[in-house]
Amino acid sequence: MRLLVLGGTRFVGRAAAEEALARGWRVTVFHRGRGTPPRGAARLRGDRLAGGGLAGLERGEWDAVVDTWAGPPRAVRDTARLLADRAGTYLYVSSRFVYAWPVTARGPEPIGGCPDDGETDYPRAKRGGELAAADAFGERAVLVRAGLILGPGEDVGRLPWWLLRTARGGSVLAPGPPGLPLRYVDARDLAQWMLGAAERGLGGAYDVMCPAGHATMGGLLEACLHVTGSRGELCWLPPRAVLAAGIEPWTELPIWLPPGEAHDYLHRGDVSAAVAAGLRCRPVADTVADTWQWLRARGERLPEGAAVGLAPDREAACLRAHRERAAPRPWS
Repeated sequence: MRLLVLGGTRFVGRAAAEEALARGWRVTVFHRGRGTPPRGAARLRGDRLAGGGLAGLERGEWDAVVDTWAGPPRAVRDTARLLADRAGTYLYVSSRFVYAWPVTARGPEPIGGCPDDGETDYPRAKRGGELAAADAFGERAVLVRAGLILGPGEDVGRLPWWLLRTARGGSVLAPGPPGLPLRYVDARDLAQWMLGAAERGLGGAYDVMCPAGHATMGGLLEACLHVTGSRGELCWLPPRAVLAAGIEPWTELPIWLPPGEAHDYLHRGDVSAAVAAGLRCRPVADTVADTWQWLRARGERLPEGAAVGLAPDREAACLRAHRERAAPRPWS
């Protein structure tokens, strides 16, 4: 198989390129020169938003294309149109955020995409990319609606922040409840699924994340404590205490969303089609351990530009206030 990865130097794109190389595929990486492609991949350079930036793709044929673009949809439009007659399957890595919120009784429905040249928010940009890919490739387009993506190389910094926080030890603010369901996909499992979809000649939209019951917030944080060898203590706070302190879910406490509509929106998707098409998800402990190994190899530093995590003083203040409220009071 011949694979073209648009990007291929970071996280999901790199995972796809490395998985394809491990399978013995011929891999070409088209990128802007930021980062280093995996060893063994052929390299093409170009900027998809610049005039003439697609010149490097004017020749060549591929069995599959992986595209992780999250910016203005015109980049997907122009690339997909250019490759439509010279590539088999176009796998566009989209997001569950393309669904309208809140989900109606009819089930999840995609939002409208932004214009090809429009600058907009992440959900509409991704939906615009979906529409552009489907317009050029029709039934040969696979719209990969991934949920939360974790694993080695994660450049947003969500799981890396939790690993560094638990490694620091002490009293760790753990947002509850511990049994809160967690749905995500390891980037390597996502890559394996996408390449399998290309081999099978699949098309259409798929929600891709681990099945219900695969992981919990408690399991994730316990795994963080274990792999880092931390002597820290998880101090579980009820959601109302976290929210009352003004702490932002998802950003200040990465990964976590309190029970309710927002949590259900992200974590209650139907992945039966992806599972039937070969999705297999490794245990959360493996994802955590491998991410910690990657993080240690890079000096235990958050990825550049990561803007997640709770400041130590805010964490301490919230824990202190919670203990004071919970402490028994003498009779007056």
